[in-house]
Amino acid sequence: MDHGLKIANWNVHGINARARRIAIRSLLGTTGASIVCLQETKMELISSLVVLELLGPDFDDYTYLSALGTCGGILLTWKSHAVSIMDHEFTANTLSTKVTTPTGSPWWITVVYSPRSDADKIAFLQEPKDVRASCQGPWLLCGDFNLIYRAADKSNNNLNRHMMMGRFRRLLNDLVLNELNLNGRRYTWSNGQNPPTLVLLDRFFCTSD
Repeated sequence: MDHGLKIANWNVHGINARARRIAIRSLLGTTGASIVCLQETKMELISSLVVLELLGPDFDDYTYLSALGTCGGILLTWKSHAVSIMDHEFTANTLSTKVTTPTGSPWWITVVYSPRSDADKIAFLQEPKDVRASCQGPWLLCGDFNLIYRAADKSNNNLNRHMMMGRFRRLLNDLVLNELNLNGRRYTWSNGQNPPTLVLLDRFFCTSD
């Protein structure tokens, strides 16, 4: 992978409102990213005009996984002068594509937005395995997993250790993935109550090759 490449990842909770798109553009404009991964777009169809309003003219190419009505959805967009992205692949909850830069070898990125119910999460955990089988070589897996694999990623002790934490941890071990530390807050989600429950749901993982 090209370690000088900057990637921004964010669960935006919808880009279907113009005011929301303008606010996102203001925040992402400071990151210096060449690739932007957005989850929970809440849009079935995303046009080039939406991407232009969302991120500006430098992000001149994109691909996306449609939302189901206004639920879910993933957008991956990039600066074509900095990276070449092709060979898009989709599952129910993931978007994968091959990335090439002028100075690096090709590698794969997979963006995920996991469902929320435990039953759907169990089914989702097979998807990264299926993706990895078809995307060989260096691989970056990122997004909103709606899962944790260690107690430190939640601000209280209300943990689903056996069913979900254990399953997620086994997936990471089976795929031999290493976690990359994110810049920003320790937690990425809050239930908004007082006191709040805080959880780290947005993550980056990569292979060692």
